[in-house]
Formats: sequence, structure tokens, C-alpha cells
Amino acid sequence: MQRYEIATLTLNLGTAGKAAAAIKTFCEETDASGRLLGCWFSEIGALNEMTVLRGFDTLEQLDQERERTRTAANPFGCAEYLVDMKLESYAPFPFLPPVEPGDLGPIYEIRTYQLKQGGLAPTLEAWSNAVPERSKLSPLTISLYGVDGVQRITHIWPYASLEERARIRAQSVEIGVWPPKGGPAWLTTNMKSTIALPTAISPLK
Repeated sequence: MQRYEIATLTLNLGTAGKAAAAIKTFCEETDASGRLLGCWFSEIGALNEMTVLRGFDTLEQLDQERERTRTAANPFGCAEYLVDMKLESYAPFPFLPPVEPGDLGPIYEIRTYQLKQGGLAPTLEAWSNAVPERSKLSPLTISLYGVDGVQRITHIWPYASLEERARIRAQSVEIGVWPPKGGPAWLTTNMKSTIALPTAISPLK
């Protein structure tokens, strides 16, 4: 996949189940482009947020779907539940395989870091060197860099539990495989982490 979209939907209280069902229908409409890959609801971090990950084979497909979503009277089928909607476009780190659905969680951590200017190229290099060893401890779903908005990267990690997450993160630091050597030098202090759980419609479980 050449492009990904992360949609962040802020929802009214108690509407997550209805919103998820509506999102699935919206993504399967005959004029829809792309592929629904993940749909998570926030558990720790900013609350009442649903994160929708979609993949596209071409930039043109992403543009078509962005136009469809932006001009829809009922975006994601969720207009009655929405407080806010943010759509962000991404390209994958070039050395990573495409996202494939699977039972990898059920705990997902979605982390976004804003980069210093000029920081993307050295970040990609640092990650390409570090990800193979880090992935031996636990899989990386995907790492992406923003192609709109501020300079940023977003990466998604699945874990079996919060306890496993804490153990693996500590182990990766202890044995020196993470963070990527040289990578933190290009990060600003603008960072966000959300722990989210897959909804019933999410291909990534």
C-alpha cells in the first residue's frame, strides 16, 4: 500500500458501538475506495476517540476517498455521533510490509511524535536499522510518516496485555535494541500515546 489514512473521530458519550457499525457500512459502500484495516476506541489517553486506519494502493485512491468523506452529508455514517473529525494522510516507512489484518492484540498502542525539521530522513534510517531486532520482541503493525500537516511519525504496536507491553518495552531498552540509535535526537517534545482496544468491526484484533 502506498498511502494510509488515520481518521480520529471524537464521539458523544455512549455511541461507540453504533459509530463502529456505521463506519463499517460507510467503508463498504460501492463508491468507497481503500481498505479498512483497523478501528479502535481509546481506553487510555484522550477519551471518547475512535481511530480508523484505512489503506490505499495509490495516492489517487486516497484523494478520491478523502473527497468522498469530506463532502459527505454523513461522514463515516457518524454525523449524529460526531463531536469532531480529523483526517490525516500518511506514507509507510519504505522498508516495512503492508498492514495485514490479524489477531495481534487486543491492546494497541498508537504513538505519534512530531519531528524536528529535517528529521524524517535520519529517522527512517535509524528505524530501518533498529526495527528488525525490536520486532523479535513483539510485532510492529506499521510505522508511518505524515504527508500533510506537521512533520510527524505515527506507529502502532499490538500487545497481548498492558503487562506484556511494560515488560517488552523495558526489555528492549535493557538489551539496547530500542529506541533506535540516533532517533530520539530528531524528536520534539510534542508526543502523544493512546492505548486503544479494537472494536467489533476492526480487521486488526
